Amino acid sequence: MVRPHLPLHALRAFEASARHLSFTRAAIELCVTQAAISHQVKGLEARLGVTLFRRLPRGLALTDEGLALQPALADSLDRIAELVEGIAGGMATQVLSVATVGTFATGWLLPRLPGFGAAHPRIDLRLFTNNNRVDIAGEGLDFAIRFGDGAWHGTESLALIETPLTPLCTPAIARELAEPRDLLGMTLLRSYRADEWPRWFAAAGVSAPPLRGPVFDSSVTMASAAIQGSGVALAPAAMLVRMIEDGALVRPFTHEVVTGRYWLTWLKSRIPSPAMLAFRDWILAETAPDTTKPARRSA
Repeated sequence: MVRPHLPLHALRAFEASARHLSFTRAAIELCVTQAAISHQVKGLEARLGVTLFRRLPRGLALTDEGLALQPALADSLDRIAELVEGIAGGMATQVLSVATVGTFATGWLLPRLPGFGAAHPRIDLRLFTNNNRVDIAGEGLDFAIRFGDGAWHGTESLALIETPLTPLCTPAIARELAEPRDLLGMTLLRSYRADEWPRWFAAAGVSAPPLRGPVFDSSVTMASAAIQGSGVALAPAAMLVRMIEDGALVRPFTHEVVTGRYWLTWLKSRIPSPAMLAFRDWILAETAPDTTKPARRSA
């Protein structure tokens, strides 16, 4: 593949200026004149056909195009610097940035990360958590682990594990629940996915009540609220094993419902790096007992 000529000096000038929001401070950092920085940035804007900065009386402000370019460029320059430093020291490493929903991180991934680190000591893993809303390109990520149906625009997706939802509550509350209908008088803790409780009640053969009460963007936070006695959570028991084994939460009923699964996702436009391939193969091997044949989707 023929790669276009990249104006590296101009890109460095833009990145430093975007970080400082000042041509003067960028010039000091890069040991050039303020005029040189301004000239390089103007040349980059001309090359791209967009304005990257709004010039203000007391500094700079990034335009939408500048805001889109800055994080990806900063991440790329950091990776280049780390790789060069590693090569110079005889210990080249690869940076891998992975975002994941917090429930998957605490309930599945974190206990297994030492195994990945031992198998791939030259991969510097950067782990970020989110509430399932993530911008892979804008945040400079290699992968995002998300919960849903696998269909996210512009991404490739590989299925990891399916985690059915089931009611969880304290032992004291569980003693008041003889049958699913008894939940109708309880505070039902819920996520922002409004269909989960209705689907569970349908599986249990009970008409769902009007849903009121707290809404959570994390099953871990919801489970913590349930432990405090705030109500009954509908959450993935497989991701909350420690809380259940400790006796803080119990399953009052066996009924459960599947509303999605966890997926490993990445940009369709991204050519996987060796570090990405290593992580993909590792996580698929670790989840293999839970999925007999990984599904794959493009969106």
